[in-house]
Amino acid sequence: MEINAVIQVRTGSTRFPSKIFMELNGKNTVLDYVIKQLKFSKKIKNIILATTTQKQDEKIIEYAKKNDLDYFRGKELDVLDRYYKCAKEFSLDPILRITSDAPFLDPTIIDEVIEKYEKSNYDFVSNNMIRTYPIGIDAEIFSMKALEKTWKEAELPSEREHVTSYMKKKKNVFKNFNLKNNSKIPIYRLTVDRKEDLEFLRRISSKISKQPILLKNILDLFEKEPDILKLYNNIDPVEGYNKSLINDKEFLKNSGKNIEEEFSFKETI
Repeated sequence: MEINAVIQVRTGSTRFPSKIFMELNGKNTVLDYVIKQLKFSKKIKNIILATTTQKQDEKIIEYAKKNDLDYFRGKELDVLDRYYKCAKEFSLDPILRITSDAPFLDPTIIDEVIEKYEKSNYDFVSNNMIRTYPIGIDAEIFSMKALEKTWKEAELPSEREHVTSYMKKKKNVFKNFNLKNNSKIPIYRLTVDRKEDLEFLRRISSKISKQPILLKNILDLFEKEPDILKLYNNIDPVEGYNKSLINDKEFLKNSGKNIEEEFSFKETI
């Protein structure tokens, strides 16, 4: 089974534009870290950047070419469509979904998620349906069949933007599995959502020089140097998803659909 990681990436973030190109240690950007961490995976064969057709994202295409990475360009906000068209373009099955704002992805945990998928007949395997890992230590893998069904049936703006929300909701349709952490740990947010996050993540990168950076290394650092947590920006971890729910309500209001039924699922990422 060939595993390809598809990273959704754009520069047009509302809260923090071009955050992926912010430097963390003086030379490596957030996106550099994402790529470097993924390359330590024993399961991933190829990495594809799935970006938008917006002119501002030409910079991402230049980055892909410079770093010898495959790339795909698709819709900006309909990320589900972007993933589906990318998977079709590269004949991917399954698809490993990765976000570009998580510089400390743990390749060993990603490989655990992949291995669970490989050794089962699940449609969708992730480690964030029930949150036991920090935000930013996420991996989601799903079959092309599940992606195509989602692409055809998902209607809500949040489902189109957040790719796997529909799969998580429809437990009677998709066979899902959630990889749980064996240890109970604090659920920190190790992602770049706002400028205020940079100092915290930069401090982590300055303290850990080994590669790859594993989740255990970060938790050990917090235990040894707890003052680093004073830099932690404890914002709403699902701020972006909650914002998209506003668009859902307007969509449902105009369509006359059952709002209570559609909103029975609570996003955890």
